[in-house]
Amino acid sequence: MNFEWFVVKRLLSKRDYKDSISAPIIKIAIAAVAIGMVVMLVAVATGIGLQKKIREKVVAFHGHIQISNYDNNQSKISLFPISKQQPFYPDFKTVQSVRHIQAVANKAGIIRMEDAFEGVVVKGIGSDFDWSQISEYLIAGELPDFSGALNEKILISKYLADRLRLEVGSRISTYFLKDETDQTPNLRVFEVAGIFDSGFREFDESYLFADIRHIQRINKWNADQIGHFEVFIDDFDQLAAIGNQVYQNTPSTLDTQTVAEAYYAIFEWLSLFDFNIFLVLGIMILVAGINMITALLVLILERTPMIGLFKSLGSTNQSIRRIFLMNATYLIGIGLLIGNLIGLLLIGLQAKWGLIKLDPTNYYVDQAPVYLSLTHWLMLNLGTLILCFLMMVVPSFIVARILPAQSIRFQ
Repeated sequence: MNFEWFVVKRLLSKRDYKDSISAPIIKIAIAAVAIGMVVMLVAVATGIGLQKKIREKVVAFHGHIQISNYDNNQSKISLFPISKQQPFYPDFKTVQSVRHIQAVANKAGIIRMEDAFEGVVVKGIGSDFDWSQISEYLIAGELPDFSGALNEKILISKYLADRLRLEVGSRISTYFLKDETDQTPNLRVFEVAGIFDSGFREFDESYLFADIRHIQRINKWNADQIGHFEVFIDDFDQLAAIGNQVYQNTPSTLDTQTVAEAYYAIFEWLSLFDFNIFLVLGIMILVAGINMITALLVLILERTPMIGLFKSLGSTNQSIRRIFLMNATYLIGIGLLIGNLIGLLLIGLQAKWGLIKLDPTNYYVDQAPVYLSLTHWLMLNLGTLILCFLMMVVPSFIVARILPAQSIRFQ
């Protein structure tokens, strides 16, 4: 058996170890590592979870990339139509990372009730629309089906439904202004098929979903004319690169815009989360490392006679340092184990029960979302273990300053 490992096992198995002078300090060090790991796990899970959830909401209503006329990019409203007859539609074969592409058109309108009215953006969609992006926000009714004949079903937000006192089955009159100001507005009567609540006020207070053929008729467009295309990709982290590929593979008459460009302020705010997460990680690792350094120094001072004895028997400074580093690493492992158990339990409770609530007007979600991948978990644990170990290497050199003659004298 390896000499260092044999000594470490003997030190850890001694019955009086828990009653030694260093016991309280060791417990504090283990607690510091455990608490640090809990805080880091929660910080990473909530930070990444919030980023991921907000991105998903914005993408659900915008797509990762929009393809439209140059004149349409600065407006939510589809001003000038483009043809659906494009080489990249319905399958964007030239860019492998594209998962889905759908044709849509937006039209401003006014919902007029007997005692209230509300300005809205009617988002016209067709049979190619990917409902999986929106279905999780459905809270009442059902998703309308636009694959068959033209129908009057719509999907409206809870925000608008509450303001206009609507429910599933309600019929609403929506007016669309014409280009000529002296002409009577177009009227469409819709029926509420479902109500959604994304918690994203910027969309909920404006958007409702209707059959794109209504907008085509109002705008006097042909059946193959739409406002813009929404492109969905597989990997959000590659958004900029894929966006450039999409731009390079579309006709020169069309422009592209990524969701990060369209909602620059939101994504700049989300990027600040990364700084906050790294700040928390740095502080927690520093606190845990300092406590482990203190525990290591106390262990060394407490075992000074043992160090002198080993040196007198021929052990090298490197061998003795390795004993104490292995001992301290074991203590770090205990702290990490306890921290992981508590941290993962808290994350699991939040994921299932949503115990921590948030104000959706500020955070776009009503509860703190959590997300922790296996990669993040492994990197967090390995990084903490390695950094704490490296922080203890320099203090362990105090072993070299202990002289056998002086240390054995005080046994």
